[in-house]
Amino acid sequence: QVQLVESGGGLVQPGGSLRLSCAASGNNFRGAVMGWFRQVPGTERALVARITNDGSTTYADPVKGRSTISRDNAKNTVYLQMNNLKAEDTAVYYCFAVSQGSYSTYWGKGTQVTVSS
Repeated sequence: QVQLVESGGGLVQPGGSLRLSCAASGNNFRGAVMGWFRQVPGTERALVARITNDGSTTYADPVKGRSTISRDNAKNTVYLQMNNLKAEDTAVYYCFAVSQGSYSTYWGKGTQVTVSS
């Protein structure tokens, strides 16, 4: 069974920074694609950023230039560094991973990010 465990969420002031981490484990898991979605109550979950196992990245327009996604393949861990945070970045952030081979998608339980003064 594959598990994704997120960490790094919390309360931050506008203009501040956060680094989210997500570690995948179980069943000899290797992620073809890993990344982050976010969701605000009453809206659909939306892609924030994703990274392939060869390092190719994609960012949603609202976070371009303010966020950097990276991964450590040896640790099956993906990171999201977010800078110059804005109130509209407030959401629950969900890690996801697509496994190599089966291309099954797995989700973390989510971590709350709140940007407020």
